[in-house]
Amino acid sequence: MTQYVLRRMLLTLPMLLGISIIAFTFMNVAPGDPVSAMIDPQQGTGFDSAALREKLGLNQPLPVRYVNWLGEVVRGNFGYSYNTGQPVLRRIGERIPATVELMGVALVVSTVVGCALGIGSALRRYSFWDYGLTILSMFWISVPAYFFALIGLYVFSLKLQILPTFGIATPGSTNPFDHALHLILPAGVLSLEALAATARYTRSAMLEVLQQDYVTTARAKGLPARLVTLRHAFRNALLPVITVVALRVPVLLGGAVVIESMFQWPGMGTLAILSIQQRDYPVLMGLTLMTASLVLVSNLVADVLYAYVDPRIRYA
Repeated sequence: MTQYVLRRMLLTLPMLLGISIIAFTFMNVAPGDPVSAMIDPQQGTGFDSAALREKLGLNQPLPVRYVNWLGEVVRGNFGYSYNTGQPVLRRIGERIPATVELMGVALVVSTVVGCALGIGSALRRYSFWDYGLTILSMFWISVPAYFFALIGLYVFSLKLQILPTFGIATPGSTNPFDHALHLILPAGVLSLEALAATARYTRSAMLEVLQQDYVTTARAKGLPARLVTLRHAFRNALLPVITVVALRVPVLLGGAVVIESMFQWPGMGTLAILSIQQRDYPVLMGLTLMTASLVLVSNLVADVLYAYVDPRIRYA
């Protein structure tokens, strides 16, 4: 297993290199540039764009700029923000805790609740509960997250006024649950799609496992229904669920861009939107590499969990 993990980690290096080349190229050939975004219309012609372009290194050919950027990355320096002058890692590091908290809560809620709903739906196959959950799941998967965000803001913030509308905390508030109240809406909306997908895959996997002979044998032995369901059936149905949950992590990060913007959550999503508006290429490249690394790590974690859940799986 150790050799397999090391081999997979080595394979990620050329993949990250290819991703960085594609991302760097598309960012720099897109319409607009950082200098144009920095120009203040009130300054008129007094703005020396050529000097600023030379200072930022934007006057060099694209391949030269990429090689210079890659050389700094290898040394652990992801560059400096064009707009604030801060190191890219510091700017991103300031936003990571808020995004990790939002994604972590959404992932836990979607996994726990989704698995529970999927198990219940499989045990009550073709019942009113099963049909109702199927309809809800398809609705949650089909409707974009921003629509649920708007509904949540209208119902719980505007009409009922029980949840805050935006931000991570209320300035000057002494309520110990203030931060948790701010987290409910964005985390709940972000978890809906992952919850529905987890529930559907759990149901399908459980229906297949419940028909197996070892489950019938466990029931014939007189084991409690809960023990048969959780230990004998659910554990053997975990493989597709692990795949869904592991691959949902980068999807949650992508969804966090929209949700954080709508709820003004100070995480990496709002930083990504701000960097796109300002054409802040170094910050965008840092976020792109971090997202790509998260996808690769999620796949690796899923493979490792396969072997842990199913002892029959061995990696050479």
